[in-house]
Amino acid sequence: MMTLARKLWLGIFVLIILTPLGLILPDYFKAGDAWGEKKILTLWNAPLPDYSFKGWEGRGIVHLSFAYMVAAVVGIAVITGIVFIIGRLLTSDKSADKQVRGKID
Repeated sequence: MMTLARKLWLGIFVLIILTPLGLILPDYFKAGDAWGEKKILTLWNAPLPDYSFKGWEGRGIVHLSFAYMVAAVVGIAVITGIVFIIGRLLTSDKSADKQVRGKID
């Protein structure tokens, strides 16, 4: 039987593999850029601008797909790290609270 955590990691892996659809589908449907990309362009410099590596702008779909997958992995790693740290902080507060309550009782 597959655990919930394993199902979640499998789902994340599938999403990573499907990220190149973000390159293919807008071109196929003549959709243009994502709604927010042009609006916030001047506010910050992304670590992987246009989900690509510097100097890979003119490369083919295989190179861009690889860069999309790397950007997805980096994003998931950052989010997982943040969630892990917040979880540790919340659980450490609860264990400290239990220790204090044990001393009071």
